Amino acid sequence: MPSPQHLLLKQFLTAATGPLARRRPSLNGLRLGLEVGSLFQFLPWGVHLESVRIEGMAAEWIRPQNAPVGRVLLYLHGGGYVLGSLNTHRSFIGELARRCGLQALAIDYRKAPDFPFPAALDDARLAYRWLLTQGYQPHDIIVAGDSAGGGLALALLIALRDNREPLPAAAIGLSPWTDLVLSTATIRRVAHEELQLLEALTIRGWGGHYANAVPLAHPLLSPVQADLHELPPLLLQVSDAEVLCDDVLSFAGKAQLAGVPVTLQTFEGLIHWWHLFWRLVPEARLALDKVAAFTHGIWAAQAEAARILGSTRPPKAAAPRLRARL
Repeated sequence: MPSPQHLLLKQFLTAATGPLARRRPSLNGLRLGLEVGSLFQFLPWGVHLESVRIEGMAAEWIRPQNAPVGRVLLYLHGGGYVLGSLNTHRSFIGELARRCGLQALAIDYRKAPDFPFPAALDDARLAYRWLLTQGYQPHDIIVAGDSAGGGLALALLIALRDNREPLPAAAIGLSPWTDLVLSTATIRRVAHEELQLLEALTIRGWGGHYANAVPLAHPLLSPVQADLHELPPLLLQVSDAEVLCDDVLSFAGKAQLAGVPVTLQTFEGLIHWWHLFWRLVPEARLALDKVAAFTHGIWAAQAEAARILGSTRPPKAAAPRLRARL
C-alpha cells in the first residue's frame, strides 16, 4: 500500500495534468516548466558541485563529502529523450550519490527532436570514454539512469559490447524505458488511470521524436529487442503501476535467460518518476537505499574476487641473495 505522502503527490499530479492535457503545451513550454521547478531544488547537505565540459558537452561532477575519488557513477537523466537537464536532476543525483557514497558524473546529452537518435547514445558513449581517458578503470564505473536515461544506460552497454569495448562494473535502471514501441496492450492496461494514460500517450510521441526515421524496435532504441548476452550485473527497479512495468519485466526476464546477473526490485502502486520525489515520498528513499546496497555489493564482490585471485596465485620466487665479498 503506497504511503500517504505518495497518495498526496499522486492527487496533486493528477489535478495538474488535466489542464496540461487540454492546453497541449509545446515541448519548449514543458522544458521551461521543468526548469522553473528545478529552482526549488537544492543539493543535499555535504554534496559539492563542479561544472565541466566534455568536448563541448555540459556536465557536472556531483561529489558527496568523503566519497572515494577512484570510483564513479555515470548518471544519465530521464525525460523521454526530449526533456530534462542537469538542473532538473541535480538534487536527486546528489542524494543518490550521497547514499551510495560515490561521486557522480551527470551529463547534459543532446535532446530530440533537434538531435534525434543516435545523438543521446553518442553523448553517453563520449562521457564513458572520457572517464577512461581520465584514468578511471571500467570496473570502477557504474552507469545509471531513470526512465529514458535508464534505457539509454542499457543501450550504452549493448553498444559498448557490440563494439568490443570494455564494459562498466554494473548498470542501474530506475524505471528504465526499454521498449519505445509501447504496445497497444500496455495502453489498454493503463487506460482506466487518467495520469498513466496521459503519460503513455505522451511518451509514445516522444519516442517517435527520438527515433526519427529509425524503426522504434531498433535494439539501441528499445534494448528489450537486443541480444543481451555478456552484459554486466544489472539492477532494475519498477513499480507495478507504471506504464513501463510490463516492458521492464520482459527485459529482466530476457536478460536472465541470457545469463546476465539481474536484480529486479518491484514496488507497489507508485507513479512513474517516484524516485525524484525523495524528499517527500518514503518509498523513494527506500528505493535509493536499495540502490546503495546494490552498489556496495558490486564493490564487495570485486574485493572478494581480488582476494580469491590473490590467494590462488603461486608465491613469488625469492629474490636471489647477493654473495658478499670476503
